[in-house]
Amino acid sequence: MPIVLSRYVHYNINMDIKYKSNNNIVYSCKYHVVWCPKYRRKVLVGKIEARLKELIQETCIELQSELIELEIMPDHVHLLIEVDPQFGVHKVIKTIKGKTSRILRKEFKELTTKLPTLWTNSYFISTVGGAPLAIIKQYIQSQKISERR
Repeated sequence: MPIVLSRYVHYNINMDIKYKSNNNIVYSCKYHVVWCPKYRRKVLVGKIEARLKELIQETCIELQSELIELEIMPDHVHLLIEVDPQFGVHKVIKTIKGKTSRILRKEFKELTTKLPTLWTNSYFISTVGGAPLAIIKQYIQSQKISERR
């Protein structure tokens, strides 16, 4: 899998996957993340929804994480995000949830009367992107064979 280097973004010639890099890692770490308000209350509507989108976008920029997709439903949030593996996806999600909770509860008093905290402690996360698992396993298994040639 030859990789063509460009400034900060690397392209895999065979699969058209864009890679990012920091000082010592070339990576593609994309995650689908979902979390809910406490008690799954349907409070993420109207001005709260709009402000939450702004805050998530701002936080991702601050953390140098790429927000690929964002959708806010009345009772949960979906993110598709790319995160530097040295920083860690847990830190990004923890920061987003903490900052948004603090600011939204300050700006929208109805969130403090309906809920003891804005978010639940838990969230769903799944890695995405890249080749299917079977293809990666086959590629790794073929390395010794191609090295012998």
